[in-house]
Amino acid sequence: MNINNGVASTPSPPAPTRLKILLSIPDAERAAFITPETRTALNELGDVTEIAPAGLQSLPAFAAAAVDKDAFITAWGFPRLDAEHMAAAPNLTCVVHAASSLHALVSDAFWATGIPISQAGAAMAPAVAELSLAFTLNLLRRVHQLDHSLRTGANWDDARNVNRAREISGARIGVVGASRTGRRYIDACLALGATVTVYDPYIPQGDPLATSSATLHDVMANSDVIAVHAPATNETEGLIGAAELALLPDGAAFVNTARSTIVDMEALYKEVHSGRIDAALDVFDQEPLPADSPWRSLPNVLLTPHLGGATIDSRRRAGGIVVDELRRFINGQPMEHALTRTDLERMG
Repeated sequence: MNINNGVASTPSPPAPTRLKILLSIPDAERAAFITPETRTALNELGDVTEIAPAGLQSLPAFAAAAVDKDAFITAWGFPRLDAEHMAAAPNLTCVVHAASSLHALVSDAFWATGIPISQAGAAMAPAVAELSLAFTLNLLRRVHQLDHSLRTGANWDDARNVNRAREISGARIGVVGASRTGRRYIDACLALGATVTVYDPYIPQGDPLATSSATLHDVMANSDVIAVHAPATNETEGLIGAAELALLPDGAAFVNTARSTIVDMEALYKEVHSGRIDAALDVFDQEPLPADSPWRSLPNVLLTPHLGGATIDSRRRAGGIVVDELRRFINGQPMEHALTRTDLERMG
């Protein structure tokens, strides 16, 4: 018997040499994740049944698809693996999530089984970090304001009348969250000559980032750009509120490609609307962003519709991670991106 975070669990059966795989990725995304090469590799590992999450929403439909399956490849919209769904999948030995967050997928009943679960969130880290860097460069160079002025008919001299642009070399970048995405972003900023400070209470001693660590107060008060890369957890909800935003120097920029729950979005709107700071956002409290959202009318913001991790490259990497994880599992090796319940408590 295994003990999983203090909960007794029955050990999962050994991996079969050839898996029966339920592949369940939304139709609109499946081809991006599962390229022909990835599908060939999956076929070498087992017999694959493809059913989109939309076709698994009723328990009978799920049970019919899952009853003989050894492995699930999941993504957004897959049914929550609660007690009823676990009972309907008696042969299940592993789960690989092709996306990132597992919070909507797993349950107490799942963790009690001891079945290993892995996710492909690492595939998205370079893409999200790159968008955060693109936002940073655009805000520093005032591209968003200049573009808006010209597109809305401002004359040439008025369009040029913005705060003087800055280069990233020598800029003070503050990062909230030393996540794998945050670290990719930090590396890129450092390579371009920026000075970086980081707020993350979980940076261990001896970590290369430990010498760049600072309090949230100091990071907010002494940065030209703040980039949010923390996970959305109970601990980080509302981490950056009106008091923290007020610490930002006049003319600073705020970048969020993580989750909106980390920030008091109303307080952020007030600061941006005043013109004191600029912002670039990929995430919002309400998604899709309503057509009449006041964020849409601000000239000093950059907005993207929560697509930071959705590049051609990241989707292909995620498919490759899925194949590699299943191959490790079949070979009796630990999955490289496996997560435990304790891991998930500190992840978004």
